[in-house]
Amino acid sequence: MADEIELKLELAPADADRIIASKLFGETAKVADQVSTYFDTAGKAVANAGFSLRIRRTGNTRIQTIKAHGAHSAGLFARTEWERPVDNDVPILDYATPLPTVIGDDADKVTPRFMVKVERCKWLIEEDGTTIEVVLDRGEVSASGRSDRICEIELELKLGDPAALFGLARKIGAIAPIRLGVLTKSERGYRLEEPDLESVKAEPVVLRADTSAAEAFKRIVQSCMRQFRLNEDLLLSSRNPNALHQARVAIRRLRSAFSIFKPMIGDDGAGLREELKWLAEALGQARDIDVLLERAPPGALRDRVMAAREKTYDLLLETLADHRARIVMLNIAHWLEQGRWTGSDGGKVDESEPARAFAASALARLRRRIKRRGKGLATVDEETRHEVRKDAKKLRYASEFFASLFDGKRAQRRQKRFVVALEGLQDHLGALNDLATAPHLLEMLGLVEQDGASELLANDSGKMKLLARAEVAHDELFDTKRFW
Repeated sequence: MADEIELKLELAPADADRIIASKLFGETAKVADQVSTYFDTAGKAVANAGFSLRIRRTGNTRIQTIKAHGAHSAGLFARTEWERPVDNDVPILDYATPLPTVIGDDADKVTPRFMVKVERCKWLIEEDGTTIEVVLDRGEVSASGRSDRICEIELELKLGDPAALFGLARKIGAIAPIRLGVLTKSERGYRLEEPDLESVKAEPVVLRADTSAAEAFKRIVQSCMRQFRLNEDLLLSSRNPNALHQARVAIRRLRSAFSIFKPMIGDDGAGLREELKWLAEALGQARDIDVLLERAPPGALRDRVMAAREKTYDLLLETLADHRARIVMLNIAHWLEQGRWTGSDGGKVDESEPARAFAASALARLRRRIKRRGKGLATVDEETRHEVRKDAKKLRYASEFFASLFDGKRAQRRQKRFVVALEGLQDHLGALNDLATAPHLLEMLGLVEQDGASELLANDSGKMKLLARAEVAHDELFDTKRFW
C-alpha cells in the first residue's frame, strides 16, 4: 500500500508533441504501450465504494492496482493504492486488499467493464532535492462500443515539496496550452457507459465531525473547481447552455466559498478573487443572453438574439482559450495546497477550529444579513434586492457546503426544508433580476426598437406579483427552523 500525490494536466495531442520537442523533461523518455482493463460488478459496487480496480499489461508484465479515490478533488490527487503482480487478466481479491471487506460477496462478481490503451512516455526529473515522475499518456478509453480520447500529463511527486509540481506545470503551460485535469481514467470509462452529459451539477461535499475549518475550505473549493472544469470541457465541446449555466454556478460557488471563509483566510488570495470575478463576468454575459433568448417571443427579435448569442459564445470560448483563463484553476489549486492563512493576510479565525463550529457561525451570520436587508423587500430599491439575492445565494451554497456536518435525522429534514425555502426566495428574486436586466441587454444589442421588444419589456403587472411573492418567500424563510 502506498500514497501517491499527482497533478493531472489535460492538453491536445499536437501540443504534446510540442512539449516533447522542447526537451523540457530531458532528451529521452521511456516509452511503453499499456493496456489496462478495469473491473467492476454489474451494479458498480467497486466504484460506489470509492475504489477502482484494474489490471495493466505492459509487455508480458501484468500489475493489478486498486485505488481508493475517496472524495473527488481538483488539482492534487492524493490517493491510497494497493498493487501486486498477477499472472493473467483475472483479479485477485483477497484480504490483502480492502475490496472483500467493503463490497462483501460482490467481490466474486467483478467482470471487465472497459479498457484503456495508451502509449506512455515517462521521464524522471531530479532537481534541488525534488524528484518528480512525469508521465505523458496518449490513447483512448473504450466501453460499450464507444471511445474517448486521452491526452494527459501526470506529475507525480516522488520526493520533495508538492509546490514543485505546480512550478513544473507552469513551465509546461509556457510551452503549450494546458488545463487542470479532474477526471481519472476510470471515471472516463464509466462515463462512456452512460448517456452523454449536457452539464454537471455540484457533487455533495463530505465533511466529518473532526474536520477542521481549513480542511473543510479545501474540500469545498476543490469541489467547486471540479464542477467548473467538468462543465468547461462540455461547454468548449458543445456550446451547451446548460454547461455554461453550471460552469457559472461553479464560479459563483467558488466566490461564495472565499467570502464565507473570509473570517479564516482574510485577504489572502485577493488576486485569485479578482480573477474569479473576471471569469464570472465573462460567463455572465453569455448566460444573460441565454436567459433573454428563453423569454424572447418567436420572430425577428428571437432570431436576432440568437445571432447575438452565437457571437457572444464565440467571444467566451476565445476568452476560455486564453492563458489567463486556463491558468486560474491551476493557480487556485497551488494556493490551496500551500494553505498559508495564518500570516499577515490571514483572518481572525484559527484554521484549526472545528468546521462544525465555523459553519454554525457562518450560517447564522448570513441569515442575519438577509433578515436585515430584506425587510420590506417589495418596496426597497433594485440595488438592495440585488444584494439580498446575492446573500441568499451565499446562504444556500453554505447550507449545501456544510450539510454533512449536521447529519442527524432532524437536522437533515430541517436542512432540506431550509434549502427549499431559500430556493423559493432565490427564484422570485432571480425572475425580478431578469426583468431588470432585459432592458439593458436589449439596448446593448440595439434591439429596443425591434418588433417584439415592447412585448418582452411590458410586464409591470408581472413585476408587482413577483415583488409580492418575494416578500412572502422572505418571510417564509424566517419561519423555517434552522438546521444548525
